[in-house]
Amino acid sequence: MSVHLDMTPMVDLAFLLLTFFMLTTTFSKPQTMEINMPVKDVDESEQIALKASNAMTIILGEDDKVFYYFGLGDPAENPEVIETDYSASGIRKVLISPRVKSNAKMTVMIKPMETSRYKNMVDILDELKITDTKKFALVEITDTDKQLVQSKLGQ
Repeated sequence: MSVHLDMTPMVDLAFLLLTFFMLTTTFSKPQTMEINMPVKDVDESEQIALKASNAMTIILGEDDKVFYYFGLGDPAENPEVIETDYSASGIRKVLISPRVKSNAKMTVMIKPMETSRYKNMVDILDELKITDTKKFALVEITDTDKQLVQSKLGQ
């Protein structure tokens, strides 16, 4: 006597479960960072001057190097350029230091060099978000900043 097993209900059940899970699953939404861009060019007379005591400059160099200094980069001030990295004990430690966090008017200026990578920009924006830095600006690098970095690399 042969045994005949009817698999039709099993196939129906499999398709019902498959349909149920496909319709009830929610897809993960990509996380984005909001960046507010200026609406128009600001007249020079409307701009507020930034004091050197309220400024920190981060320069993104090649080969994932990060340089920073406090002040506006005036050669007369002779700022001390310090090299660091993107780790928690690197630039993050600087951004949460009392010198930066205790000054409510501190503005962080980010200046990427032509040889820096896009990943470096994303990494530094992530660090600013992690450390809850409110005032920062993306600024074009100047020749003075390039000379400061070259003098640091030449040491």
